[in-house]
Amino acid sequence: MLKVENLHAGYGGAEVLDGVNLEVKAGSVVALIGANGAGKTTAMRAISGLLRPSKGRVLLEGQAVQGRGAWRIARLGLAHSPEGRKVFGPLSVQDNLLLGAYRQLPRLFGFQSRARSELDKVYALFPRLKERRQQAAGTLSGGEQQMLAIGRALMARPKVMLLDEPSMGLAPVIVQEVFATISRLKETGITLLLVEQFAKSALEVADYAYVMERGRIAVEGPPARLQQDGRVLAAYLG
Repeated sequence: MLKVENLHAGYGGAEVLDGVNLEVKAGSVVALIGANGAGKTTAMRAISGLLRPSKGRVLLEGQAVQGRGAWRIARLGLAHSPEGRKVFGPLSVQDNLLLGAYRQLPRLFGFQSRARSELDKVYALFPRLKERRQQAAGTLSGGEQQMLAIGRALMARPKVMLLDEPSMGLAPVIVQEVFATISRLKETGITLLLVEQFAKSALEVADYAYVMERGRIAVEGPPARLQQDGRVLAAYLG
């Protein structure tokens, strides 16, 4: 479904990614873990088109998409829920969700009617968002904003979803709630690439995992194997 081959990217003259290779198979949840500064978020940005790779390929359903604008890649079916949530604070919860569905909606009329089925699905997953659908997104709690960011990505009916650091800045009890949501999404058969600072939680929901160090994949394998790897245990699960 999603394949990354020899991906290089960075900022200015500084290279951050040094030949990243990874694969996310259809219907699977793949975790990308590593220390701060390892290049995880840069990888997500390069995959989704927010950052132009300097080398390598990103294949979405076998189609090369690297170097295309983020909006073009989104239209092909890749949704990115970014680090820090990035909700549109002055807009209502529902308007934020409708913006997530732009790639499938008509240009002029009928936005809400065409998006109704997707809204209903998101509100079923996040009842709290339905209760606050007319509230300004900027007034939501951090956990509610994370729910909104995930819901906004789901509104696009993505083939692949990138979820970057969903637990960032959240209280432990809210982190548990977020991962319960990811588990429910997994049950629906979503294809998901997850970057997460809490490695243990990420491995509990993942089907496969990659450990990134200094811009490269250092270790990979099924979570059960990584949980027994002394190097991974010492660095991320201790």
